[in-house]
Amino acid sequence: MADQYIGVDWSRDGWFAVVFTKEGFDHAELFDEIGHLWATYEETASRILIDIPIGLIESGGEGRACDSAARSVLGSRSASVFTPPVREATRKRRYPAAKRVNERKSGKGLSKQAFAISDGIAAVDDLLRNVPEARTTFAESHPEVCFRAFAGEPLQYSKRTAGGYAERMRTLVSYDTSAAPVVQHAAEAAGGSDVAIDDVLDAVVLAYTARPGSGSLRSLPPNPPVDGKGLPMQIVYRATEPLMTA
Repeated sequence: MADQYIGVDWSRDGWFAVVFTKEGFDHAELFDEIGHLWATYEETASRILIDIPIGLIESGGEGRACDSAARSVLGSRSASVFTPPVREATRKRRYPAAKRVNERKSGKGLSKQAFAISDGIAAVDDLLRNVPEARTTFAESHPEVCFRAFAGEPLQYSKRTAGGYAERMRTLVSYDTSAAPVVQHAAEAAGGSDVAIDDVLDAVVLAYTARPGSGSLRSLPPNPPVDGKGLPMQIVYRATEPLMTA
């Protein structure tokens, strides 16, 4: 029976998954490959929210509406939303080649930050294109949008600062009074890996968003388009009221 709700953050050390049931925190685990994560949870996951772009532009300079919408609701934290490479560029192993492809296909440059997550983007894209069952379980989310929705207002500080950590912990505890031990247990599960505490917080807020709770699961934009492969270009979040209207 599918009854697990999972938030996944990708870092240099792998795919960090925080797993909830309807009752609360269950466990956290680090995976080397997204395919291994899917094989582990495909029979039990009701929803997997992942901080990786799903639904990619093939060509053209307009970009994804979900990225623009996310920036518009994040205020001073808008720079945390990277414009992903076009699909072909995510398959390039070196930055100069990816940048050339992106410029040719979209007429725009490619930031090194966006290129740095290309491997993760391509891995998720391949999984969803090749495994139809995964399409109904995975959805793209963004931790900063989720924190923004739970907080009810834009956050002020970077997640990598002491003030940002405190701000995000307050937001989680205001949503669920048991959030502090959840973060502690998740951090302990990361063990001696290079998963940073802000990555743990990101996975935790995605898991809270995935699990049924107060508010509804919504998307930016409210009526998301699909890409050329039929994948939705959306960023989902949970809130009582929408962060933006259609």
